[in-house]
Amino acid sequence: MNQPPADLRPLEWGRYATLADVLPAVDDAFRGEPSSDVPIPPSKDVVLMLIDGLGDELLTRHADVAPTLTAMRTATIRAGFPATTATSITSLMAGVQCGSHGIIGYSFRTDRNATRGPGRQTLNALRWTLNRSDGRSALETYAPESVQPLDGSLADMARRGVEVSYVMPLLYRGSGFSRAAFRVEGSYVGAQTPDEIRDGVGRSLANDVAGHRFVYAYWPDLDAAGHLFGPGSPQWVSTLAVVDRLVADLAADLPRETTLLVTGDHGMIQADKRIDIDTTDEMLKGVEAVAGEMRVRQVYTRPGARDDVQSFWTDIVGEDAHVVTHEQVLDERWFGDEVTDFVDERIGDLVVVARGTTILTRSLTEPEPETTMLGHHGAWTFDEQLVPLLVQRG
Repeated sequence: MNQPPADLRPLEWGRYATLADVLPAVDDAFRGEPSSDVPIPPSKDVVLMLIDGLGDELLTRHADVAPTLTAMRTATIRAGFPATTATSITSLMAGVQCGSHGIIGYSFRTDRNATRGPGRQTLNALRWTLNRSDGRSALETYAPESVQPLDGSLADMARRGVEVSYVMPLLYRGSGFSRAAFRVEGSYVGAQTPDEIRDGVGRSLANDVAGHRFVYAYWPDLDAAGHLFGPGSPQWVSTLAVVDRLVADLAADLPRETTLLVTGDHGMIQADKRIDIDTTDEMLKGVEAVAGEMRVRQVYTRPGARDDVQSFWTDIVGEDAHVVTHEQVLDERWFGDEVTDFVDERIGDLVVVARGTTILTRSLTEPEPETTMLGHHGAWTFDEQLVPLLVQRG
């Protein structure tokens, strides 16, 4: 019988650099002053390839189908909490953790003018929709630049003359989440397939320029395979092999003085136990809203009900989840060393983190594709938190 994945507890987080440290280290590499925390050599140009769902533990288990990724692996870093795409990519581009930038998960409450009451809506930050991932657009309600007000590391580099390019699917261009996370318009090459990514990166580096260039490339298919079929499934393994070939091709094509970085935004576990918030008797009693995703839930309670809700949820989930108060989350720095006032308002009265391979579903509230997925991420396990950092110099 497989043992449940070990938790990487908050007290252990300090021994790992995070995704938020990567772009500051890229900036140091442009200045010829390599960072000691994230090993990037002095470089004229940098290509950062983000493979959605590329976890360090999963790569170790399947090293035989990913020889290029394994050979290039230089360090292991932490995604950050919660280990989810919207938070991780924003932390990566802003150069700070989510306690500063404010994208504190897949979804959360963020109406500063209505801090209490059932009318307060949730924002799905990845889809930029209201209340559900398939809800109506939130663009008129929540301007991305207000929800995430920091320019961040990428914008700082662009202001100093670094030329920024994106190589990723066209549907992300100008989306609410892209506006919140990237904050730099840059040049854009639409790319969906590995061949298109390779071609787009090549085009972005084709002409000689005097200054530095930063190329961000993104591929979502490994994450999709993990969600649909499970991490480590035959479909996931075959997709990892495609990733390995893509990275090998990118490394082979690198111009001199260009560094290729490859990392992930989170890893993944396969769920084998489900606790349904919507159908468990009275689990929503005293609760105004539940946000987040199935491995990390933000619970917003009615006035005066928090202690009762915490006690009731703790009895139900037992050893399958941590049910923690807002104050403990801040004391233990789950969202980073600094939590600004506007971010503090977004954090739930309770934060619930699934343990082992448990998920907290909402079968009556969230769309079916989400509730039936096999692969999940967000929580504290090594499998979800740890991502590889791969470095190759041209």
